[in-house]
Amino acid sequence: MSDTVTITNEDGVAVIVLDNPPVNALGHALRAPLFAALEAAKADEAVQGIVIACAGRTFVAGADISEFGKPPLEPSLPDLIALLESIEKPTVAAIHGTALGGGLELALGCHYRVADRAAMIGLPEVNLGLIPGAGGTVRLPRLVGPEAALGIIVSGKPVGMEKAQALGAVDAVADGDLRAAAMAFLRAKIAEDGPHRHIRARDEKLAVDLDAFEAAVADATKKARGLTAPLTAAEAVRNAITMAFDDALARERELFLERRDSLESAAQRHLFFATREATKVPGIARDTQARPIEKAAVIGAGTMGAGIAMALANGGIEVRLLELNAEALERGLGQIDKTYAGSVKRGSIDAAEKEARLARISGTTDYAALSDCDIAIEAVFEDMGVKHKVFGALDKVMKPGAILASNTSYLDLDEIAASTGRPQDVVGLHFFSPAHVMRLLEIVRGDHTAPEVLASALALARRIGKVPVVVGVCNGFVGNRMLAARREENESLLLSGATPEQVDRVFADFGWPMGPFAMVDLAGLDISWKHRQSLGLTAPVADALCEAGHFGQKAGRGFYLYEDGSRTPKPDPFVAELIERKADELGIERRTVGAEEITERTLYPMINEGARIVEEGIAARASDVDVVWVNGYGFPVAKGGPMFWAEHFGIGRIVDRLEHWYGETGKEVFKPAPLLRQLALTGGGFADLA
Repeated sequence: MSDTVTITNEDGVAVIVLDNPPVNALGHALRAPLFAALEAAKADEAVQGIVIACAGRTFVAGADISEFGKPPLEPSLPDLIALLESIEKPTVAAIHGTALGGGLELALGCHYRVADRAAMIGLPEVNLGLIPGAGGTVRLPRLVGPEAALGIIVSGKPVGMEKAQALGAVDAVADGDLRAAAMAFLRAKIAEDGPHRHIRARDEKLAVDLDAFEAAVADATKKARGLTAPLTAAEAVRNAITMAFDDALARERELFLERRDSLESAAQRHLFFATREATKVPGIARDTQARPIEKAAVIGAGTMGAGIAMALANGGIEVRLLELNAEALERGLGQIDKTYAGSVKRGSIDAAEKEARLARISGTTDYAALSDCDIAIEAVFEDMGVKHKVFGALDKVMKPGAILASNTSYLDLDEIAASTGRPQDVVGLHFFSPAHVMRLLEIVRGDHTAPEVLASALALARRIGKVPVVVGVCNGFVGNRMLAARREENESLLLSGATPEQVDRVFADFGWPMGPFAMVDLAGLDISWKHRQSLGLTAPVADALCEAGHFGQKAGRGFYLYEDGSRTPKPDPFVAELIERKADELGIERRTVGAEEITERTLYPMINEGARIVEEGIAARASDVDVVWVNGYGFPVAKGGPMFWAEHFGIGRIVDRLEHWYGETGKEVFKPAPLLRQLALTGGGFADLA
C-alpha cells in the first residue's frame, strides 16, 4: 500500500506490517496508510482477523513528537484507535522490542496482544511533561486495574513481559517466531467464534476501593517535585474509574492538549532532544571506532573513587581499585560493600546481584597491577601536583592505547596531560557525587585528546547509564564554572541583609531540590574552603564557620544547625550573629533583601556565564549547558535548564538587570556577555546560533 505499511492476506488473516525506521514512530507517514489498510481489512469479506506487526528492531516505540506544535494532520492516533475498535473481526498486536506511548495505545485498541518475551511496554509520556492522549489512561485501567495502571503511567517506566503477562496487559508471550505465534493465537480465537471484547467494553476491574486508590495516588505522585504531568496523569486514571468511558476519553484528550501546550512540556521535550544532541560531538565522525573497555582501574578509594568503581561494576566492567596503603584500600572496599548492602535492604538489587558486582571489584596498592587495564580513572585530591604524580605513574605502567582519565572538577586537563608522554590518550571524566547514582558525566576534551578516546568515553557513559556531555578545558568546565558564578553573590546577599533560610526558600520556590546554603552544608563547607585557599580567595562568613569547625551536616553545624544527628536544617543563632558582626566589620549597612533581588544576583550571573561558555566554545551548544545543569546540579526539569529558561523568561529582561547590578557593584560577574547582548538586541534565541 505504501513504503511504510504493507498488507497481505494469509489464508484469511490480514497481516499489516508497519515499517517506519528507526523506531516505527506513529507520524502521519505511518498513520495515513495504516488507517487505509485497516479500512480495507475491515471491509474485505475474505479477511477473518487482523494481525498488526512491525518490521525492524521494535514495535511502534511512540508518537512522532516532532509533529507537536504543528497543524494537526488527519487521521490522528485517536482516529486510528477508534477505527480499530469498530472492527468486529478479532485483531492482534504482535509486539517486539518496545511498545511505548502511542505504540502501546495502538496495541490497546486491538482485541488481543501477543508479545515477544524480551519486549517492553509502557506509557512514558510523563517524562515529556505529557499524559497519554489516545486512550492510554482510560483503557489500561480496564485491562490491568486502576492501581497497576496508575503505577505504570505516573512512573513512566517500561514493564517487562513477566509483569505485563501477570497483570493481564498481554494475552500471550512468544519465545520463538513472534509473527507465527500471533497468527496461531489469532486463528485459535477465530475458531472460538467470539465473543471478542474490546477493552472499552471491560469494566470488571474498575470496581475498586476509592480510598485505597487515593492512597496509591499519594504514593505514586510523592516524588513529582513540582512537575504537573504526574498529577494530571493520576487525575486521568481517576476519571477512568468515575466517568463513563467516552467521557473519560474526551477529558483525557483535553488534559493531554493542555499538557502538550504547556511550558513545562516544552521544557521536557527540549531536554529530550538536547540529551540526544549532546552525543553529537563536533569533529568526531559517527563511525569513529571506540576502544574496547572491559577492565578499568580507579585511582583513589575515597568517596568519589569508590562511587566510580561501583558505577563501572554496575555496568559489567571489571575494576581494580588502587590506594597507596592497605588501610585506606580496606576502608574503601568496606564502604562499597556497605553501599551495596544498603541497596539490597532497599530492594533495588538482590543479594546475588550484590555479590556479582562486588566480584568485579578488586583492590591493589601496586600500580603495576593496573598494566592490563583498558582505562585508568584518577579520583584523587584536587591538587595539580598530586595529579602529576598519579599520571606520571600511570604513564609508566599502562599498556599502549590505554585511556588515562582524570575526574578533576576544576583543573587544567591539558596541564595534567602534559605530565604524560601520551596526551592523545588523556581525557577528563568528571563524575558527580555520589558517582554510582548521579547521571551526569562531563567528558572533558583536551587540546590533544584523540577522537577515538572521546568516542570511547561516550560509549563508556552509555554502558554505565550516564548522560554524557563533551566540554572544553577551562576552570570548572561547564557546571562548576557556572556554579562559581551563581554562588559569587551568596555571601554578599547575607551581608546585605538576607538570611541563609531566605535565600534557600527562594531557590526552593523556583523548583530547586535545595538551596545553596543547604547544599554546601550537605557537601561540607571544608571542601569549598580548601578550594578557596588554593586559589587565594576568601569568604568572610563561610571561612569563619570553618575556623569554628562548623563544616555542615557532618559536624552538626554549618550555615544551619542540625540537632541530635538530624538532617533537618534549623536556623542557627550563631550564624545570624556572625553575619551581623561580619557586615559591621566590613561597614555594610544591612537592609531588607527581596526574593526578586536574590534571583537576579544568583541565577542571572549563572546564565550570563553560560552564555560566555557557549561563546567560547567550551560547550558546543546552549542545550548542552541545559543537559549539564538538569542532570548534575538539580536545575528544575520543568524549567528545561538555565539557557532554555532564560530564553523563555526574556533575555532582554535579564540583560537589563545584569546591567543594573553591574552598575551598582562593578563586579565582572554581572557584566553582560556579548552573546547575551546580541540576542537581547536581535530578539533571537540560542537555537538560532546553530
